[in-house]
Amino acid sequence: MSKLTDVPKRLLIGRALRSDKLGETLLPKRIALPVFASDPLSSVAYAPGEVLLVLSIAGVSAYHFSPWIAVAVVVLMFTVVASYRQNVHAYPSGGGDYEVATTNLGPKAGLTVASALLVDYVMTVAVSIASGVENLGSAIPFVVQHKVLCAVVVVALLTVMNLRGVRESGKLFAIPTYIFVGGVFLMIIWGVVRGLLLNETLASPTADYTIKPEHKGLAGFALVFLLLRAFSSGCAALTGVEAISNGVPAFRKPKSRNAATTLALMGGLAVTMFCGIIGLAAASDVHMAENPAKDLFRDGSPVGGDYVQNPVITQVASAVFGDGTFFFVVLAAATALVLFLAANTAYNGFPLLGSILAQDRYLPRQLHTRGDRLAFSNGIVLLAGAAVLLLAIYGADSTRLIQLYIVGVFVSFTLSQIGMVRHWNRHLTTERDQAKRRHMIRSRAINAFGAFLTGMVLVIVLLTKFTHGAWVAVLGMVIFYGTMTAIRKHYDRVSEEIALADEPSREDIVRPSRVHSIVLVSRLHRPTMRALGYAKIMRSDSLEALSIMVDPEETKALRAEWDRRGIEVPLKILDSPYREITRPVMEYVKRLRKENPRDIVSVIIPEYVVGHWYEHLLHNQSALRLKGRLLFTPGVMVTSVAYQLESSEVAKRRVRRRQNWTAPGAVRRGPVERRPKEKEPTGKGGGHSGD
Repeated sequence: MSKLTDVPKRLLIGRALRSDKLGETLLPKRIALPVFASDPLSSVAYAPGEVLLVLSIAGVSAYHFSPWIAVAVVVLMFTVVASYRQNVHAYPSGGGDYEVATTNLGPKAGLTVASALLVDYVMTVAVSIASGVENLGSAIPFVVQHKVLCAVVVVALLTVMNLRGVRESGKLFAIPTYIFVGGVFLMIIWGVVRGLLLNETLASPTADYTIKPEHKGLAGFALVFLLLRAFSSGCAALTGVEAISNGVPAFRKPKSRNAATTLALMGGLAVTMFCGIIGLAAASDVHMAENPAKDLFRDGSPVGGDYVQNPVITQVASAVFGDGTFFFVVLAAATALVLFLAANTAYNGFPLLGSILAQDRYLPRQLHTRGDRLAFSNGIVLLAGAAVLLLAIYGADSTRLIQLYIVGVFVSFTLSQIGMVRHWNRHLTTERDQAKRRHMIRSRAINAFGAFLTGMVLVIVLLTKFTHGAWVAVLGMVIFYGTMTAIRKHYDRVSEEIALADEPSREDIVRPSRVHSIVLVSRLHRPTMRALGYAKIMRSDSLEALSIMVDPEETKALRAEWDRRGIEVPLKILDSPYREITRPVMEYVKRLRKENPRDIVSVIIPEYVVGHWYEHLLHNQSALRLKGRLLFTPGVMVTSVAYQLESSEVAKRRVRRRQNWTAPGAVRRGPVERRPKEKEPTGKGGGHSGD
């Protein structure tokens, strides 16, 4: 089995790396921006569309509210960016929202933030990849026709990349991200030039379509509720803003200042692109509907179930550049790629947060350790599995998935900002320098306003999106919180149970009075003799062999052979009328413990070592069951005495081959060094000179 799994593993993720190969690459701002901000920058590819989809419920007439919703999103973005600039200065260690909430609000608040972030990371992968597939599908129809399959393939590729320990290469992230940002700005500028300076009419592919409103003539509270829901959908543009605060240690010095500058630059780029796309969508008459098959009409008839509704950014690019043109294809490809890379940010955040939580004993310890390639492999696989499950359930539909998305984002935003207010309050009580106090008071005001605004948005999101799918995210947070609480209680209980007291207890210092060894015997053969020999050199206070009589004839033959060979160890035979092996042994061991509670019973079991996985099914099954039962019996020690069968030599040779085998690509070979030419002999006829 080891051979069947190890070779593909090495081919897939490469050769294991030593722990001392783990290093940190510090990033300049120009590289850190695409590395940490690809998620919020890429969210402008789907956030404007979500605003228009919600407004379409009231018909095209409601589209004129979209600029005002964009202004509200801009105000929120600048508030969150300004708030997180305080975070990166106060907590440059990279703990992020979890550290801020735990330090200032307590473990329960920190655990709530952690639950929200874990859900958010899973949603980041699902939403980004689903949206990337949809954008790529606007240029390649096959992709959008097989959305789930293509999305799962992308998840698998990202998972393998991260399992190989491929760090976020600056060029890998910078090139597509800057192409995407440059393409969007070029589209905005060229669209403004064509529309305002050249007086050309911009027409999207859906400009001639009409929308059948689900609710006509909305007014009063119903209209306000619709606008709030559209605003909450547009808030998807803020996803991933917290990533920079988690990555402060990766910046070049001065770390906090560079991280704060990158945050400001990211906010400026994101809101400019968001507003530009919203404006061009209005100018080019982009029409979208939540249920296009029924509510979107072309030439007076519904477009039908075969219609594929392209994202807003794709429709705007078609109106500005022309469908199928070079710039259109480049922007579509760059958008899809940057969305896929945005999903990869979660592959760094989720395993790292999982490792921190495992260190704090809220998650299994396996998530704390690094894998063969120095990546947190268990966390990566767990994230990939959860994302694939979501993509399969929701059909890789970004519109359905995004309803689940921003709840966790704003839970972490709000609690983090409240924690920062507590942070400044605590420091203000001890700070006496007036200049520093004024700076702290200003920072506290920014974080307080951020907490108020993000808290208000959280309430809006819950009210407007709860029945549309946000309840799933809330349920996920509750499940994570409950699971992590239970894990922590278990670890605390075990730690308390096994801890040494300041004053050693009698149980810790008193030695067992005697050791009673039992060698289990089924037949008399070499493994049995090796186990008996091992038991003798242990010099136990008493030693006996124990056999269970299932077949009287076999037991009689065993007794005769035992006596014939003159084995000095006494053989005890227990009758088993129901042909059981485990129960008689357990009852006998428990009886010994009851008669002498201070005695230790050592059960010695001879076992075969085999070389093939299928041979395990044929041997050692009784021993495996018995060991499993004995583990739960106090005062009983179990020892396995291995006997290597001939087939185990195959396993040993296989291990030696693996040690000497180099996985493809594991070793980078440089140019072959030239050997210096040997001097020609000086003697005539090619003979060598004498020594």
